[in-house]
Amino acid sequence: MSRTGSRTTGRPTLAEVARLSGVSPITASRALRGVSTVAPELAQKVMAAAATLGYVANPAARALASARSQSVVVLIPSLSNQLFIDTLEAIHEVMRPRGLEVLIGNYHYDIAEEENLIRNYLAYQPCGMLLTGFERSEASRQMLAASQVPCVHMMELGGEDDALSVGFSQHAAGRAAARHLIERGRRRLGFIAAQLDPRVMQRAEGFRQALAEAGLQAAELEVLDPQPSSIGLGGTLFSRLLARAPDVDGIFFCNDDLAQGAVLQALREGIEVPRRVAMVGFNDLPASAHMVPRLTSIRTPRAAVGRGAAQALLALLDGKRVAAGQQDLGFELMVRESS
Repeated sequence: MSRTGSRTTGRPTLAEVARLSGVSPITASRALRGVSTVAPELAQKVMAAAATLGYVANPAARALASARSQSVVVLIPSLSNQLFIDTLEAIHEVMRPRGLEVLIGNYHYDIAEEENLIRNYLAYQPCGMLLTGFERSEASRQMLAASQVPCVHMMELGGEDDALSVGFSQHAAGRAAARHLIERGRRRLGFIAAQLDPRVMQRAEGFRQALAEAGLQAAELEVLDPQPSSIGLGGTLFSRLLARAPDVDGIFFCNDDLAQGAVLQALREGIEVPRRVAMVGFNDLPASAHMVPRLTSIRTPRAAVGRGAAQALLALLDGKRVAAGQQDLGFELMVRESS
């Protein structure tokens, strides 16, 4: 057995890191988790000792000792969407100073895959979970309820009566896009969407409702495709809609990448935007303000959602009274040249 190893595994222990750095095991643990209350000079000594010994923390053992790990699970439907990248960055910014580890699960818009992730992550006894939206399997709901792990929902409002949610109204965003195009004098309004996840369909319903109220709804002006959203698909779906309805004069796209693809396809085909057809995107991704023409889009508070959800979860973990309900962070219509 190695002199510096534990009795059972031969690996360096937290006690040895603490002894080498001259601090208590509790201080060593906090320093290794990045807790901001540890003095910088002590944290530096602990890190140096851990590096010297080759120490790697054992989260499973820590979870057994405390009945909860120091991990927060974040489940998102996509890592290829800038929306969720911005949200994750904000979550990390809130959790890191508290020494909490963020475990990311990507379920690819598949509720069966999400169910499997929930089952696997609950085995690690996370101290909290951040979930995207409210649509999940009944088995997932039962596991989460039985675990009693604090949960906060992101991106949507509503859901279960006792749920905490931080987001904005997807339905209202769809209505806002329709009203903007109508105010610009457009009357043959189309909707182009991909992925078709619950939040996309909520936006679709808001768009349809505003059109119906104005007496403008036309089912043939919708193009819905279950493929993942992309710039290339945006150009394809734009051409498909024009072939079906050449008189369409305004289009709301469920995501900016689709709208960006449509702008590029219009340029290739010599279709003037917005004179011939106005376009509105969703999420206001960074490239949208630099398209030619610059793309009108609905800016979503993706970083603020992550930050707010993380802060709400920390409040629950601190035992503070947090009223179940909705934090509506709103959205902003960014009007540019495309409409």
